[in-house]
Amino acid sequence: MTTLAPPPPPTTQDGRHRALPSAASSRLRRMFTGAPEDPRWARPALWAILVLATALYAWNLSSVTGNTFYDAAVWSGTRSWKAFFFGALDSGSFITVDKPPFALWVMGLSARLLGYGTWQLMLPMVAAGTGSVALLYRMVKRDFGAVAATIAALALTLTPITVAITRDTNPDPVLVFLMLLGAAALMKAVRTGRLMPLVWSAVAIGFAFNTKMMQAYVVLPVFFLVYLWAARAGLGRRIRNLAVATVALVVSSAWWMVIVDLIPASSRPYIGGSTDNTVWDLVIGYNGFGRIFGASSSVGSQGNGASFGGEAGLYRLFNSIMGGQISWLIPFALVALIGGLVLRGRAPRTDAKRAALLLWGGWFVLHYLTFALAEGTFHPYYVTAMAPGVAALAGIGGVLLYKAFQEGTAAKWAWVLPAAIAVSTVWAVVLLQRVSGSGTPYTVAEVVAGVAGAVAVTGLLLGRFTKRQRLTGLAALAAVVALLAGPAAYSASAAGSSTNGTNPTAGPSTGGMGGGGGMGGGQRPSGTGGPGGSTSSSTSGSKSTGRPPSGSAPSGSGSSTGSSTTESGSKAGGGTGGGESQVSSAMISYLKKNQDGATWLVAVATDQTASSVILESGEPVISMGGWSGSDNAMTLAKLKSLVKSGKLHYIVISSDGGQGTNSEISTWVKKNGTAVSAYSGLYRLG
Repeated sequence: MTTLAPPPPPTTQDGRHRALPSAASSRLRRMFTGAPEDPRWARPALWAILVLATALYAWNLSSVTGNTFYDAAVWSGTRSWKAFFFGALDSGSFITVDKPPFALWVMGLSARLLGYGTWQLMLPMVAAGTGSVALLYRMVKRDFGAVAATIAALALTLTPITVAITRDTNPDPVLVFLMLLGAAALMKAVRTGRLMPLVWSAVAIGFAFNTKMMQAYVVLPVFFLVYLWAARAGLGRRIRNLAVATVALVVSSAWWMVIVDLIPASSRPYIGGSTDNTVWDLVIGYNGFGRIFGASSSVGSQGNGASFGGEAGLYRLFNSIMGGQISWLIPFALVALIGGLVLRGRAPRTDAKRAALLLWGGWFVLHYLTFALAEGTFHPYYVTAMAPGVAALAGIGGVLLYKAFQEGTAAKWAWVLPAAIAVSTVWAVVLLQRVSGSGTPYTVAEVVAGVAGAVAVTGLLLGRFTKRQRLTGLAALAAVVALLAGPAAYSASAAGSSTNGTNPTAGPSTGGMGGGGGMGGGQRPSGTGGPGGSTSSSTSGSKSTGRPPSGSAPSGSGSSTGSSTTESGSKAGGGTGGGESQVSSAMISYLKKNQDGATWLVAVATDQTASSVILESGEPVISMGGWSGSDNAMTLAKLKSLVKSGKLHYIVISSDGGQGTNSEISTWVKKNGTAVSAYSGLYRLG
């Protein structure tokens, strides 16, 4: 039998052998150039978008003021593994924050590895934000090609509220990334009919639940329906796989909650935001029905409807507060969703493109209705979770409508795409008119959006009826410019802002309520790069600058000394402490000098006050009433026990009682404690 010899290796012109590219070098080259079947511009465009996203999210990061509520909890987690596991506000583990701790774990591990500081806390958020853009691109490209994926990735990158919240230490960027991981695994399960991708999708949503509880479940109905309808498997197998995935979802969601609730209350922190010191109550009430229905005598009594984004109603996301944050592409996304479903209407049950349209359409619609109609506490930055759905529909729908516009024989398709662009352009101009006079970038964006929109609509119609494809292509590019000019101006504003804190938004101020609310925390001291420096710490709604003292931070924190500022009349908060007492830098210095081995530096009324004092002093501080001051975390019996054991020597209470003050504790402290005359409201106990 004749054996064929292998071909000789390639040679250069001078006869020398040329080395064949290794598999590793080939993969590395494809990382930058893309797959051979991709357009040559596709991968460079993706890298440019990822660089843009990283720049927007990380610009001047060291000057950003994050959320002191979560910053203090991360700091505490770097000092105590117990505080780390429970997500405690203080390293003494007296009370937790009002969220599960997964995002705190991510930031805490970064701080433990790299040192505590602004960029160390922000780094995971920037990575999550940029990762979400890359993941959305990959998902859209698989079914709809590079053009749709590029538009979707750019739209998500330039969503104003997404830029604002990614430059913050709230957990939302981590939530969105985990939800997208779940969506990617779901679509793999739909295409293959296999069980394990569906299980991994459930696990990703479970981790998202441990980031922000019930908000992670908003997408679950559409996840279930898309798999049940479109997966490549028989009905019985689809139902069985969903049952197994549901078990995985329950386990991955509930494991932390079950462990915490099984631990005796005396051996763990009080669960902040709950009414009965259980995580289950926090899930169902404060972070569950309380967000949807507002105040209730049975559940969610603390989700009291604080309106940071305007009144509940279908128009909420278009109002003067929310419109500039998220609504730019909503009209186009809605038309694109309807048009895309019509175009794919006769496709087979397992059609992956229609399944993707159903997924992103359901993502968009469910989030829209949830956020628009929620009567509980609502912050504008919640809607960043809706942004992937809107962005995906903009890219997918834009490509589908463009193809139908060019190729469709029905006369109606000659008007759908131009009409969608026209309506969206008009809405962009309206949004920019609302902030006219707020700065040159918004004026320029208004002109660009109007002119580009007119060029796009005119060019599309002329190109179709004159059969000039190049003209329609240029018109389509003009449409992208028209629809993204406004979001780009807002996003640039957000990237240049260093005052995110509790209620981050992009663009000019539109009169929404700032600060406060159960989902956020107090303003983080500006310029915080880690513990160190001096500042005055105040309470509810007040601003402060500074850091915990030098030397307290882990090595490599990169902290620097801050200046001391105090707002007169700032409150120590309602609840157990209440009133007008102010925790100043001088008081903190006094407390540290006289701590006398106590576990906690001082007990104060609310999380806002406690978090600021923790960040300035680097010491554990008790928040007696949680975020709003209404948590029953501190009782008189518990206070007596802490004082008797020498774990607490000082407490701040109001001289006039204050709203929601625990009169029993106040009365006992005033009777048995010694007032520190130099500092109003401060008492020495024991």
